[in-house]
Amino acid sequence: MANTENVTGAVTSRKKDVSGRTSIADSVVATIAGIATREVDGVHAMGAGASRAVGAVRDRVARSADPTRGVKVEVGEKQAAVDLDIAVLYDVEIADTAAEIRTEVATAVERMTGLEVVEVNVNVRDVHVPGDDGDEDEDDARVR
Repeated sequence: MANTENVTGAVTSRKKDVSGRTSIADSVVATIAGIATREVDGVHAMGAGASRAVGAVRDRVARSADPTRGVKVEVGEKQAAVDLDIAVLYDVEIADTAAEIRTEVATAVERMTGLEVVEVNVNVRDVHVPGDDGDEDEDDARVR
């Protein structure tokens, strides 16, 4: 986009139509879907069993979460499908949480990529009960 300054000093832009192709990698859609899922209340973690356990250790070492853990996507030229593995917090309404996840993921992916989201499958793999083993706060840790 070229900017020009007119006589009054205001900047105007001239939009030039340029052809080309945009491709969006599966990993981009997976990252968007993972972040949108984690923002929903009631989602404790992403991933299934062993993947989640290994990921938790990796997250502690790296001090950041992998946004694509527990996310699988299929991306076509115009559409995307998303599969999510999650653990929910105890006492949440799972059906409502899954519906909110579908809405948030579809909205985020469609807004950011322009792809039509044709399905979001939510697989609830676990329920997290506060106080379970491994739910230690950093303040309570013996070794730092």
